[in-house]
Amino acid sequence: MKTIYIVEDHDVIRNGVLQYMSLSGYDAKGFANIEEAKEAFSKAVPDLLVQDVMLPDGDGFSFVKEMKAKYPDLPVIFLTARVDESDRILGFELGADDYITKPFSPKELMLRIQALFRRIDESSGTRQSVATYKEGSNTMVIDDDEHVLMINGNPVSLTAAEWRIVFYLASNAPNLITRAQILEECFDYSFESYERVVDTHIKNIRAKLRPGSWIDTVRGYGYRFAGKKG
Repeated sequence: MKTIYIVEDHDVIRNGVLQYMSLSGYDAKGFANIEEAKEAFSKAVPDLLVQDVMLPDGDGFSFVKEMKAKYPDLPVIFLTARVDESDRILGFELGADDYITKPFSPKELMLRIQALFRRIDESSGTRQSVATYKEGSNTMVIDDDEHVLMINGNPVSLTAAEWRIVFYLASNAPNLITRAQILEECFDYSFESYERVVDTHIKNIRAKLRPGSWIDTVRGYGYRFAGKKG
């Protein structure tokens, strides 16, 4: 049974989501503030964190940044009333896997959660041979069996969403891939307003995939993996 933490100060929302999660077969635990959530993390790390942004004792963005520094592979879904695109982009820059704005449907939230867990389980269960790519004098190794990516022998820490994007681009190289394709294949949704989310993930990925220029931008179209399979 997968464990989910939800940090939400609104009692009705938190309890409603907790009930929905429990009925869906998850071990769900709710916290009204960051202090309670920190105490829970000190005892056990969940399989997923559903995080509100505006809380009485702090900022959800800052809390997720702190948790991501300790647990880079922690899946995160932001659940917030902040609808500005800049807030959504910030959430994904911090490594979130999804961002849901209020008001929302608990059913939609559960569908997003199930889709996220399905992608993670499928990735961890894939059994493929190790793929090696060259870009200039640099070498990238993608081991989907062990879920490891290395550049010049050094492991690179990627979020679940970043891993899916890199693996998808590399697996389809040298084809051009649109933002819409990335959204559909890596995130299970394809709303135009979310295409900026892809750009944010690519920006984060490029900062991690160093040295080398592994992803090319094709203006007006999307992206292409620049590594050559070797």
